[in-house]
Amino acid sequence: MHTSVIDFLKAHLSSEEANGKRVAEIGSQDVNGTPRPVVLPLRPAAYIGVDFAPGAGVDVVADAKALTAKFGEGAFDIVISTEMLEHVEDWRSIIGQLKAITKPGGLLLITTRSPGFPYHPYPIDVWRYTLSDFHKIFKDMEIVAICSDWQVPGVFAKVRKPDLFVPCDLSKIELARVVP
Repeated sequence: MHTSVIDFLKAHLSSEEANGKRVAEIGSQDVNGTPRPVVLPLRPAAYIGVDFAPGAGVDVVADAKALTAKFGEGAFDIVISTEMLEHVEDWRSIIGQLKAITKPGGLLLITTRSPGFPYHPYPIDVWRYTLSDFHKIFKDMEIVAICSDWQVPGVFAKVRKPDLFVPCDLSKIELARVVP
């Protein structure tokens, strides 16, 4: 995990926001770092790492396309996904699931890669996201912060789910596809 991801999380998640809250990390397998050491000192009530396969940092094995079936709507106060979205084929349904498991008033923090970042299949590498993409993808949320990665090409977001959430249509948003 890039230093910039850790820096973003430290700057954009406070103990007041996380203390006593239920946190889910989606795409939690510790391949090259994890947000867990940043979040646990903030004293959440629960921290659940979720990934599609068992491994270091994985508490629950689940398909990201079926998070609501596994946990239910609004199950978490904070949902974090770092460096995972570029590695999924069906980004629309997974973003829909991330939004769905976030409690109304809850936070969703996402980091992912932008055009210019090299191909890195683990297990696949499919998409690149821009600031403009994130503004469109999260127009149904309260945008707290959307910014570029200062270290390598990437985009970071912190958004809050409104109490009266109406999902936006993601079907017309086209992302840059990675060509190895």
